[in-house]
Amino acid sequence: MEVPMTGTREWKGDDRGRRVFAILGTAVFLVLAPGTVAVYVPWWISKWQIGAPFLGVAAFRGVGVLLICTGIPVLLESFARFALQGAGTPAPVFPPKHLVVKGFYRFVRNPMYVAVLWMIVGQALLLGNVALLVYAAFAWLLVHVFVIGYEEPTLRRSFGDEYETYRAHVRRWIPRLSPWHEGAA
Repeated sequence: MEVPMTGTREWKGDDRGRRVFAILGTAVFLVLAPGTVAVYVPWWISKWQIGAPFLGVAAFRGVGVLLICTGIPVLLESFARFALQGAGTPAPVFPPKHLVVKGFYRFVRNPMYVAVLWMIVGQALLLGNVALLVYAAFAWLLVHVFVIGYEEPTLRRSFGDEYETYRAHVRRWIPRLSPWHEGAA
């Protein structure tokens, strides 16, 4: 579950166990979910064989590399926020305790999903593989339905006005050009 989180807090005795569990759970979820969606399935589709560049334009390969190389740190930093600041995981079974709007969450509400999609599209552009572009569109559609139907209602129930304020200032899919800050209009 992609739940943005806010702020840091001091970890107290019994929170340390939760934090350790959150770190381990987040690491496992990172390998299972984005690892499958952004690495294993693209490999299965393409075998990472390089084809002709899209429209014969070699520059698309460079754009692909750029998307992959920017997607990885966005994904890792966003995942780390769940465990280190939110004391939870991206998995719905152990969600974060706090709404976090730091890091890449200041630019877009769903940086993990955006990063995974960048990585898939990046592979498609790098490899010249139309099937990967179709897969990226299908993956985005499934994620979009999940976000609209489950995540956003869950965040509204869990974090109320705090989430609504954040939601009003940070877009779901298209990153802001400048970071939003809590308390800013």
